[in-house]
Amino acid sequence: MSTITKKELVDRITQSNQVKRVLVKATVQNFLDEVISELAKGNRLEFRDFGVFETALRVARVARNPKTLEQVHVPAKPMVKFKMGRLMRQKLNSRNAKV
Repeated sequence: MSTITKKELVDRITQSNQVKRVLVKATVQNFLDEVISELAKGNRLEFRDFGVFETALRVARVARNPKTLEQVHVPAKPMVKFKMGRLMRQKLNSRNAKV
């Protein structure tokens, strides 16, 4: 399994659509900025067939420092949840069936 960076993604889109790299890079960055902005407002983002992003609150808990075994209070904090959509689920399941 390899990691694809934003730069590599921009390069792929640039090559497949014959569009200037600067335009694609700005578009991708604007998209990511808007996703972050909407999640920060507490909004749910739904992209049909791709998936749904939403925020949830991770409850406060008591953890343990592994070095000292001392108990540490971990406060509640927001997190982002992702639920994959139908098309993504189908693609991943068909890929796993081949492996």
